[in-house]
Amino acid sequence: MQTDREKDFRTKKISALVWNYALPGIVGTMVTAMYNVIGRIFIGQGVGALAISGLAITFPVMNLTSSLGMLVGAGGAARISISLGKRDKQTAEKILGNSLSLTVILNAVFITLFMIFLDPILRAFGASDLTLPYAHDYLQIVLLGNVFVSLCYNFNAMMRSSGYPKKAMITMLIGAAFNIILTPIFLYVFDLGIKGVAWATVISMFIGMLFVMVHFVQESSLIRLRWKNLKLDKKIIGAIISIGLSPFSMQVASSGVAVLLNTSLMRHGGDLAVGAYGIINTVLMTFLLIILGLNQGTQPIIGYNYGARDFGRVKQTLYYSLKVATTITTVAFIIGQFFPHLFALAFTSDPDLLSITEKGIRITIAAFPLVGMQIVASSFFQSLGYATKSIIQSLSRQLIFLVPGIIILPRFWGLDGLWIAMPVADVLSAILSTYLLIIQIRLLNKMEKEDK
Repeated sequence: MQTDREKDFRTKKISALVWNYALPGIVGTMVTAMYNVIGRIFIGQGVGALAISGLAITFPVMNLTSSLGMLVGAGGAARISISLGKRDKQTAEKILGNSLSLTVILNAVFITLFMIFLDPILRAFGASDLTLPYAHDYLQIVLLGNVFVSLCYNFNAMMRSSGYPKKAMITMLIGAAFNIILTPIFLYVFDLGIKGVAWATVISMFIGMLFVMVHFVQESSLIRLRWKNLKLDKKIIGAIISIGLSPFSMQVASSGVAVLLNTSLMRHGGDLAVGAYGIINTVLMTFLLIILGLNQGTQPIIGYNYGARDFGRVKQTLYYSLKVATTITTVAFIIGQFFPHLFALAFTSDPDLLSITEKGIRITIAAFPLVGMQIVASSFFQSLGYATKSIIQSLSRQLIFLVPGIIILPRFWGLDGLWIAMPVADVLSAILSTYLLIIQIRLLNKMEKEDK
């Protein structure tokens, strides 16, 4: 007998179904953006321009920590959706339990290694004598609390995948509310500086984690955490990682590129150029997180209908999400081109940093309307379980197209060359994404005909 959620997946109008699941996903990712933006605004305005630069140095490390979450969370959520589409609740619960164990183990290894070698790592990532203290003070706190962050995000994704998008949104909003309240208290009342921002983030994510984990031990949950499923199963772990490798690889590559970019920015523009990139990256990620939220909403729809072999609804969901994502990135492009100073002023009042940031924003978003399609395409392949295509599509921009640009273009245009490398990579990776999508759609058409 079909549940109401299963009936919606199979019959509800795609546009309505997408927004039913995407809006909570978008709110959830915007909450993530809020954590980042609020913290960085307080740091820039309350601590100073060099603190913003120090925070930018931490981006590669933070990308690596989030990659662990994506390896388990994205892979587990996609596999749960496909299993529920096949009405295999038992496997879905095994995936849930194994995801918890794997998250804790990976975080323990990662946190230990980075805490031991924190300062040398930050130096290698581009920290100077002026920015190292800020980066160190922030990361030594945030890293210790990363297991809470990973569990919160991972199981929030699985909550959405198992049919609770609104509840997932609420749990993220709870954490965001605490972050908004705690950040100014720790920064100004307790005068803890950048450490206060870090403590506010960790405590807020711990509270969010408690709410999301409680859901999966309640009898009312469609799938539940059970002790017997915490024991690692090679087959289940392989299934999770095979899909999670795509976003994991993308985040690891992004971390490596960020290191290369930070060191190049230091060479061609100094500490303020690194700070400008920190602001630009925050602004762009705010828009991209909206699309990631959209993908979180479409992932269970695509995964369920693919598992149920309803390929027509799979394609409808893809086409609709492509239109929405492209609209979002086009709006960001227009705002960034005509009002870049509004973005920069939110983070700093330093005139030199403002000047570098405004110019950098205009150049880096030159091909931004094409980026939405790439993110949707990567998520689409991931939702279907086509790990290889998703990995190729994800890594193309970072490694194949962006890295050569970062190395070559500054030789001709200095700092501007670093900014130019980004839209060039966007154009080339958009071409590859289009090609891979066409092949996948043809394959779905063939499968659809075979089922008739």
